[in-house]
Amino acid sequence: MVYHIGNTVVNIPESIDEFNKTSARYMMEQVNKKPDSVMGFATGGTPVGAYRELIELYKSGRISFEMVKSFNLDEYYPIKKDNSQSYFRYMNENLFNHIDIKPENVHLPCGEAVDPNTECDAYEKKIIAAGGIDFQLLGIGTNGHIGFNEPDDKFPCKTHLVGLNQSTIDDNARFFDSRDEVPRKALTMGIKTIMSAKKILFIASGANKAAIIKEAFFGDITPHVPASVLQLHTSVIIVLDEAAAADIKDKLE
Repeated sequence: MVYHIGNTVVNIPESIDEFNKTSARYMMEQVNKKPDSVMGFATGGTPVGAYRELIELYKSGRISFEMVKSFNLDEYYPIKKDNSQSYFRYMNENLFNHIDIKPENVHLPCGEAVDPNTECDAYEKKIIAAGGIDFQLLGIGTNGHIGFNEPDDKFPCKTHLVGLNQSTIDDNARFFDSRDEVPRKALTMGIKTIMSAKKILFIASGANKAAIIKEAFFGDITPHVPASVLQLHTSVIIVLDEAAAADIKDKLE
C-alpha cells in the first residue's frame, strides 16, 4: 500500500520480499535516470535484502553501476578492513563484489585511520568534490540515530568521530561474538551532510522500530531524535514493513 505524510510517499509492502524489491526499485530508478549518480549506501540488517535484489537486477541487465560513485554513511572506529564486522567487508560481501561498480569509485570512512579527525575532514571533502550525494539510503536505530549520529543536544554537521550510545552497542552486539567486541566509536556522515542529499530513501523493518518511527516523523524535530530532522527534507521516500509501520498507520493519508 502507498500512503502519504504530507508530500512524502510512504510505502508499506505486504511482504518482506516486496519490501526488498520496492527498496531496490527506487535505487535502480535513480541509477537508470542518472547513470553517474553519487549514491550514499547504508549498512545493517535491513538493507541486505534490498542489496540482494539490486544484484539480481544487475545480473538481469536492468541496471549498471559502471559510472556510479558511492559513499557509505559510516564505519566503526577503530576496526580493520578485514574484520568480519567492518562495513568495508559488509559492502563488498553484500553488494560491491557482485556488481560492476569500479573499486576507485567506492568510498567508505577508513576505520584504520591514524587520525580520525583528519580522515573525517578528507571524507567530507571527497563528498563535496563528487558533487554531493544524489541519493542517500538510510535506516534508523532504535534510539533514532541515522548514520551513527546519536541522540545529542545539537545536530552534528559534517563527517565526524562519534562515541556510540550503549543502546547502539547493545543493538549491534548481535553481529559480534560478544558485546565486548563491539567498537565504542564510529566515523559517520553528519546530519548536514545527510540532509544535503538530493533524495533520501528511508527504509525500516521490525516491530522494534515502530515507536521510534512514530517519534521521528510525527514528533518534535529535535537532536534527541536525530531522524526527526528528516521532516525538513523536501524529497524523502519511506519504505516500511507492516511491523515497523504499526504505530503510524492511523496517521497516514
